[in-house]
Amino acid sequence: MSRQTHEAAAPRVAYIMSRFPKITETFVLFEMSALEDAGASVEIFPLLRHRRGPRHPEAAAYERRAHFLPFLSLAILRANTHRLLDDPAGYLRLWWSMLRGTWGSLNFLGGALIFLPKVVLFADRMQALGVDHVHAHFASHPALAALAVHRLTGIPFSFTAHGSDLHVERRMLDAKVEEAAFVVAVSAYNRDLIVEECGEQVRHKIRIIHCGADSAVFKGAQRPADANTDSLRIVCVASLEEVKGHRYLLEACRLLRDRDVRINCDLVGGGPLRARIEALVRELDIADTVHIHGPLPRPDVKGILERAHVAVLASCPTRSGKREGIPVALMEAMSCGLPVVASGVSGIPELVQDGYSGLLVPPGDPWSLADALARLASDPSLRCRLGATARRKIAAEFDLARGARLLLSEIEGVLRVRNT
Repeated sequence: MSRQTHEAAAPRVAYIMSRFPKITETFVLFEMSALEDAGASVEIFPLLRHRRGPRHPEAAAYERRAHFLPFLSLAILRANTHRLLDDPAGYLRLWWSMLRGTWGSLNFLGGALIFLPKVVLFADRMQALGVDHVHAHFASHPALAALAVHRLTGIPFSFTAHGSDLHVERRMLDAKVEEAAFVVAVSAYNRDLIVEECGEQVRHKIRIIHCGADSAVFKGAQRPADANTDSLRIVCVASLEEVKGHRYLLEACRLLRDRDVRINCDLVGGGPLRARIEALVRELDIADTVHIHGPLPRPDVKGILERAHVAVLASCPTRSGKREGIPVALMEAMSCGLPVVASGVSGIPELVQDGYSGLLVPPGDPWSLADALARLASDPSLRCRLGATARRKIAAEFDLARGARLLLSEIEGVLRVRNT
């Protein structure tokens, strides 16, 4: 293929992610779809196949296309043997660098031992498919896998750093950033954290590209400014884990009930803390106002958002260091024209401007959260104004298609330089 023909062809991009199809990682699924709509061809290489729970309907076609591999197989053994015999120094150097770089972290060392054999076969398949660029979601194991593919094949790579994948442990982050063609940070907060960790010399490699909401799907309904309600319908779409701060939302619900503010609260999501959250609902005696739906596919989430009056995310950093990136659930609610109340932590203030596109409260403070919700319950015109501004904010800065076009532009820039 001539250089001119290659440049005119759609870039073939291989995506590496931790698990697929995982319902909580909608941003990966729909970014791939938007990237294809923008003109790329996508191949999917998950480190693990996620089999539990519901799936988004759109995931089925991608699941059939994905290159799922076991931890070990005859094909994987052959691929590793071939690499060892063909380039023993390079193959052993890869293993040594990965083991040395992850030593001291049970999580990362275990990941290297488990995933690296199949990543060698990933590399062979990517070469056979003519992959032009590898993009990984998460700065942890997927970025490490992309780095390994790059070292084996020379295919350029990039990765997106989200939340806890960057905030909790940054094993080999400097090597990943140094060898990546570029790095995507979902927020300026994450960009500054990467620069602080890796040095000012990497700033030029970091692109802020927001994950986004599909504003063509999350349209919402018109909410008149004088729409008084018998009760405020609150929705929280979030995994049931500590960093999402459900306990503070539930405590705020109890405070509102004690103030005679009538509410209904829908919790959408699954996770390890479901039993504890259900117990807290009973303990606070708010089972008549709080409804736990579990994880739901996108059409059902959209329906709940359209019936809601306000979306809440009471995120709070954990003792282990987990923090938010910029939650896509908030973007989708804002795209529906909902006012949001959220904790002013990590990258969230880049999305939610206090008093303009939503209300921000201190993390871990149910009293401030209750005050903000009571304010919205009593002021329909404020709900309407914040919701309208929130939708404009998403359309201008956090639209899914816009983010995909920016990512594709970066990839095409890498390929132009490489093919010069």
